[in-house]
Amino acid sequence: MQRTELTEDLFEGHIEIQHGDGWMKPWRLPYAQRALFPSPDDGLLGRAETTSGVRLRLATASQTIRLGFQPLPASEPAASRPGFCFDLTMDGELLATTSVLPEGTVAEFSDLPAHDKVVEIWLSQEVPVAISSLESDEPCRPATDDRRRWVTYGSSLTHCVRAHSPARTWPAIVARRHGLHLTSLGFGGQCHLDAMVGRVIAQLPADLITLKLGINTIGGTLSARTYPAAIIALVQIIRDRHPDTPMALVSPIGFPPNETAPNRVDYTIGAMRDDMEDMHRRLTDLGDTNLIYVNGLEVFDLELIARHAEDQCHPDGDGIEIQANNFDRAVMAQLLGQ
Repeated sequence: MQRTELTEDLFEGHIEIQHGDGWMKPWRLPYAQRALFPSPDDGLLGRAETTSGVRLRLATASQTIRLGFQPLPASEPAASRPGFCFDLTMDGELLATTSVLPEGTVAEFSDLPAHDKVVEIWLSQEVPVAISSLESDEPCRPATDDRRRWVTYGSSLTHCVRAHSPARTWPAIVARRHGLHLTSLGFGGQCHLDAMVGRVIAQLPADLITLKLGINTIGGTLSARTYPAAIIALVQIIRDRHPDTPMALVSPIGFPPNETAPNRVDYTIGAMRDDMEDMHRRLTDLGDTNLIYVNGLEVFDLELIARHAEDQCHPDGDGIEIQANNFDRAVMAQLLGQ
C-alpha cells in the first residue's frame, strides 16, 4: 500500500480544515472564527464539527482504499447501528458502505473497479472525523470538480443522523442524482436563522441555495414577531453576495405536536408556514425573481410522519429517502428548471 499526502484539496463539503499533529479535521463552520458562533453548551459548534455531507474526492485506479483517522467517539451510533458508516460512491452511485465501531480508526474499501475513476468517500454524518492517513494500492490524487454548487441550510432534518449511511442523507441523495457539488449545513437542533451562518452561506460559491427553516425555532427561540423578520434578514444577507442565485425557502415539514397547538410563545407550525409564504411574497414583490417558496408538507406530510417518525419529528432511514424524492420533485425541479 502507498500513502497519499493529506492536503486540503482532497476534501469537499466542508467550510474549513483544522490541522492537528498528523491529522486534518473538516468543519462545517469556520474553525478559526468559532468564537463568533456562540450557543448554549457550544451546541452549534458541536454539530458543525460533525461531517454530514463531507467527503474526500479522489482520482485513482486503486482497488483498495484505506482511510485512517483519530479514534471515533465512544458514543453509541444512531438508529441502533453497531458502528458509524462510511460510504464510497463513483459517478454518483453508491458502491460500498463500511461500518466502523466506536473508537475505531480505519475505514477500508476493497474490490473497487481497477480502471481510472473518480470516487468520493463520504464521512460519517454522526460524529467528528479527523483524518490521519490515506492509503491505496495505486496513487490517489485530488479530483477536479466543475459541478454546479448547491448549499443547503437546515436543522437535524437536514443533518440526517438517522440516514442509513452518509451518502443516503436526503441532501446527498439529491446531490448525487443531479451531479451537484454539495455543502450541507444541517445542524441538529441549531438552525435558528443565525446571521453569522447566513454570512457563511453568502461567502460560499453557490449556483443553488436552499433554506429549510423553522422546526428548531418552534421551541420558542423565535416568535410571530421575530421569525418573519429573521427570514427576511437571512435572505438579504445571502443576497448581498448572491443577488441572482436561485434560492428556495422551505417551511417546516409535518410536526404534530405544534401544527395547531401554540408553543410557549403562542406560535404554531401552521402559522410559521403562513408567515414564510408571506415573507416570500414580500421579497418577490420587491423584485427577487429567483426566490421560490415550498410548503414543507409537500416534502414530508403528516401521514409520512406517522409512518416514519417515532418521535413525531425525525424521519427514519427509509423516510429520509422518501424525503429526498419529495424534495427533488417539489424544490429542485423548480430550481433546476426541470
